[in-house]
This record gives sequence, structure tokens and C-alpha cells, in this order.
Amino acid sequence: MSYFTLSPNPPNSGADSPSSSVFDLPTQPKPAQATPDRHLRPVAGQSTELLGGASADEPSFVVISGGTGCNSICFAFGRSACYILPVSDDGGSSSEIIRVLGGPSIGDIRSRLIRLIPPADASSPLEAIRKLLAYRFPAHCTEREARDEWRDIVEGRSKLWHGIPNDRKEMIRGFLVYFESEILKRAHKNFSFVNGSIGNYFLSAAQAFFRSLPSAIFLFSSITNSQANILPVIVTNHTVTIAAELENGERLVGQCEISHPVRQPLRIDVSTESEPSSPVDPLDGTLPRSRNVQFQAEDKDHFEPLSSRISRLFYINAYGNEIHPSPNPDYIASLSRYDVLVYSCGSLWTSIMPCLALKGIANGIARSRTLRAKVLLLNSANDRETDGYTAVDYIRTITRTLNDGHHAQTYGGLSKADTTYPISAFITYLVYLKGTAVEVDIPTITALGVRCVEVDGSLDERTKLPQFDALCVTRAVRNILDSLRED
Repeated sequence: MSYFTLSPNPPNSGADSPSSSVFDLPTQPKPAQATPDRHLRPVAGQSTELLGGASADEPSFVVISGGTGCNSICFAFGRSACYILPVSDDGGSSSEIIRVLGGPSIGDIRSRLIRLIPPADASSPLEAIRKLLAYRFPAHCTEREARDEWRDIVEGRSKLWHGIPNDRKEMIRGFLVYFESEILKRAHKNFSFVNGSIGNYFLSAAQAFFRSLPSAIFLFSSITNSQANILPVIVTNHTVTIAAELENGERLVGQCEISHPVRQPLRIDVSTESEPSSPVDPLDGTLPRSRNVQFQAEDKDHFEPLSSRISRLFYINAYGNEIHPSPNPDYIASLSRYDVLVYSCGSLWTSIMPCLALKGIANGIARSRTLRAKVLLLNSANDRETDGYTAVDYIRTITRTLNDGHHAQTYGGLSKADTTYPISAFITYLVYLKGTAVEVDIPTITALGVRCVEVDGSLDERTKLPQFDALCVTRAVRNILDSLRED
């Protein structure tokens, strides 16, 4: 993946400067390699220990995560990291975009792109762009208030544009205008801007314009200098839907229904529009969607328990039939190029599993000749998806999902024999927090071929539980790599 070299505070970057266009800047001629950035600057208050000394042998990472669970620890991986993100989240403002426009979910990707924008001076153009793309309309305003604010932004009058050079302003605004034109074509669907994210609108417009999510990610990275190597787990222009099957046979459809169901008021939809479907892509089409599903993070601590444990996660098409989409080829390739695989903290079934329940991933992880360590960061507490889980349950669930194979049903009994890998082929280290609420049975885990590493994290003031931060993750990874050298 190539990136523009955009200085956070470039010379002559005023609004009238003709030289400030991102499109006039050179690109790297070859794909991004897993090499450390020796000029990464720490955020204010951040320990320089995170930078790892920028030595030539600094490890590179493949990080499998969701949109928010990993954001707080991104700096532990420096610039030599590849992030694998799902495109199946159907909550937040993504739910409204999917309901009206369709397409893959881009909320998690936008969240990571924003997080990886390098630090910049408060008065710099880069910081102004970050504030614009990170802006979200209030969740409790009226629809009229949200539309009026959107009108100010899309017409270029909002104070959010202050400090952004005119060429970049007009480029960003052009995609927002394109987004509005697509919304107006579907005016009968009554798109809601309440709680909407400007970054989501920009990324969605770029994806629709280019008909390519990777191209949209490239554009976003270019104008923000995030230099983020972010890979959507599936490359598609259609809506991606996951479903979970419980041990009692019940089926839950959609990430929100699995993770944090939000009860919607009954509404009558008089729309009779029928969108043409693709004869090629099995992900084409959308299931009925709820409007603007607003979920507050603090609500995750108070959940309605599932009627039974989740037994498996899978993908479905618009007709509710199970499908087996192919993973992003770059995802498979990354598993044979990087040094450390990290299963990040976050929602196990709706953030991590969508990146694992795909054909070819198990072989890519188990047979990789470059992955020196395969590390699971254990959550400090369980949620609705993992209620009652122990650390052993997390490990076995990941292993079982990868070993399932995820091949389409065969006919006539003809199929290739699937390989069942041991746990240590997928996970070699478990990193857990001191004081975690999840039971960690060290002797049992060690017997499975997984080494345990305890770390001291920071205290979450709201939950009073320890949580991972970039510093403790950095120390854990260093300890792991040092132990490998000693072995």
C-alpha cells in the first residue's frame, strides 16, 4: 500500500498556496513493507518507550481487531503494523448508511484511520482535517438541527473548515457533495443525519465513487498522512452480514443483534424500491435494516444475556443463506510477511471472529514461516458474547473457528481433506491483565501449548477494571520476543 508523504505542518500550506495539494506529492513506487518508521513522534504524555528505539530489527505486526477495542493500543505497534478489520458492523451511523445506500460497513475502518493520523500542531492543516473527519453530529439533536448543520458543512460555511487549505477543502467537500447526491436519489428513504459521522460520509462516498473500499482507504490515508496499512477482511462493494448460531439452535442475525441489541420503535416503511442485484457477488443485496442504531459504549456493561452460548459465527447473504466469501488476498499475504500476529482485545465474536471465519485463514496462520509469535490479548471482562467464558474458552473458541475450515458444502461426498491444527499453531502466547475478571488457569493453558504473560495495565475509572494500554502491550511483546531469542 502506497502513501503520500504529507507533512503534518507543511511549508506554504495556506489556503491560497497552490503547492499544498496532496495530489502533487510523490508516492512510494512499491508496496508498503513491514519496516519501522524512525520518525514516529509520541503523543503528548506518551512514553517514548513505545517507539522501540526504531532499531532495524523492530518487529512488524498483523493485528486482527475491531474498530474501538484496539484503538487505545495502536501506538504499541508503531508504523510497522498491518490492521485487519471487519466490514460487518451494522450499528452507529454505519447502520443508516447501509440502510439507505448499502455497501460494506466502514465505521470500524474510519475509526482506525482517524486514530492513526499522526500528531500535529493544533494550528496545522492536518489537525484541522482530523477534527473535520472525526466530527460526529450530536446524538440527541433533532433531525432538523442535524440537517441544518450538515447543510453548513456541505456548502463550506461551517467553522469546521477553518484552517484547511482550499484545495484540500474542495476535494473533501466534493466527496461530501457526492454523498448528498446519492442520498437525494433515495430521498424516499429519509436518511437521518443524527449521530452521523463526517468521516463515515466521506469514506462511504469515496467507496461508492471508486467502487473500491481499498481505494477509499488509500484516499483517506493520503489526505491525513495516517500511513495506515489497513485491510478490510473482505473486499466487496456490497453489504456484509454476519450471523451467530447458538448452542440451543437459535440464530441471531447482524452484529448489533449478537453483541448489543438496540430495541427500535415500530415504524411503517412504504418504500417499494427494488435494487438490481449482482449475478456474481454472493454478498449482493441487503437484509432489512433498522434506522440509525445508536449504541452507547457504557451500555455494554449492562447486557441482556444470550439464551445460550454462541457455537459458531458465519456470513449470510440477503436471503439469509450461509455463504463463504473469500478473504482479502492481501490479508492472506500479510500472514507470510510479518513477524507477530496479534488477536486484539475487543468483542470476540463480532470483531475477531469475522476475520477468522473465512477459508484459507487457518492455513495462512498455521503454516506461516515468518510469524514468530501469535499473541492473544485477553479481555479484562466478559460481555454479552462471552458471558461466563474463561481464558481457556477464548483460546478454544478461536482454535475451533479456525479449524472449522469454512468450505462451501460439497456435492457427492467429494471434497479435499481438511487439516485440524493444534492450538499452538494459532496461539502461542496469552497476555492477560493483572486483576482481570476473566479466570486464567495457567497450568491448563500451558498444557495446551500456550505460554501466559501477565501485565499491569491502567485502571478504567468507569468500570474499575484494568485495561490494556500501549505501554503495557509494548512491554509484553518485548518480553515475548526476548524469550524467543533466548530459546
